[in-house]
Amino acid sequence: MVKLPGAFDASEFLKSAGLKGTSTNYRKRQFIYRQGEACPTLFYVEAGMVQLSVVSKAGRQAVVAMLRPGEFFGEGCLAGQTIRMGSASAVEATTAVCIDKGQMSALLHQEHPLSDRFIRHMLARNIRIEQDLIDHLFNSGEKRLARKLLLLARYGNDDLPTRTIPPIAQTTLAEMVGTTRGRVNFFMRKFRRLGFVDYAENGRIVVHNSLLTVVLHD
Repeated sequence: MVKLPGAFDASEFLKSAGLKGTSTNYRKRQFIYRQGEACPTLFYVEAGMVQLSVVSKAGRQAVVAMLRPGEFFGEGCLAGQTIRMGSASAVEATTAVCIDKGQMSALLHQEHPLSDRFIRHMLARNIRIEQDLIDHLFNSGEKRLARKLLLLARYGNDDLPTRTIPPIAQTTLAEMVGTTRGRVNFFMRKFRRLGFVDYAENGRIVVHNSLLTVVLHD
């Protein structure tokens, strides 16, 4: 699993770069932007978790990514996109910084340390997207779910033996994995029985490092 570059310190990042972003708090399930809207800005996750999703013409939804603090989204505006190709919403109470694309583009040209960090971040995400595609094409639904849970828990980004992730509906997990809610429910009960995951009192999912055995098992 690819390890994303270390998270930016939002307040220090904005101050040192001279970037005037607008920090906004979002409620759980509140949309940050919707598919088809104009996209003059990009965002940075300061706290919480953001879900990126797309809806097909037939009305079928797929969850593309779950983003944690330190990650950018909506950056397609820097590449000439004029409308949002998907939607972004808060998975839990979330704070996101909105940045004007013109100001960000100028800073990327002027501030080399910022530009280098941003490029590394985007390349790491592209690698992760490629891994997701390979995972979807060649692995079983059980392995795909295990990998998604480990990614959400940021496995490999620290040395903690146990990590928690916000409460996520099994329907959402099914959309992320590309399977049915029934199959997700079956796998989650199996993972819990084997001691790979647990549920905290607040509904958060506790992910143990032992879940990695599902991904590594042939």
